[in-house]
Amino acid sequence: MTTVFLAAQGAGGGMMPLLMMVAVFAIMWFFMIRPQQKRQKEIRKFQNELKEGTNIVTGGGVYGVVKRIDLTTNIVEVEIARGVVIRVDKGYVFADVTASGAMSSQAK
Repeated sequence: MTTVFLAAQGAGGGMMPLLMMVAVFAIMWFFMIRPQQKRQKEIRKFQNELKEGTNIVTGGGVYGVVKRIDLTTNIVEVEIARGVVIRVDKGYVFADVTASGAMSSQAK
């Protein structure tokens, strides 16, 4: 009788590690992967709606104002100082500075 009971416990015990792995993956997806995907979607939307005159920050941390957008090559010309214009790939423009308020604190 004791051997049958122990054998029954051993058969059900193999399912617990599998359930734990599924639970860990689900937690990782909800707390890490899903928010990152939402953030990437917001960045892509911002990059596609980019307009001239928008205060932006690039991936390298350069602040500036969009002067011209070339949609054929995905190049954005950004004025970083009066008369200084740099060319940046559209994929490296990440944020609207006026929305976050960082540009107004920098100007003070």
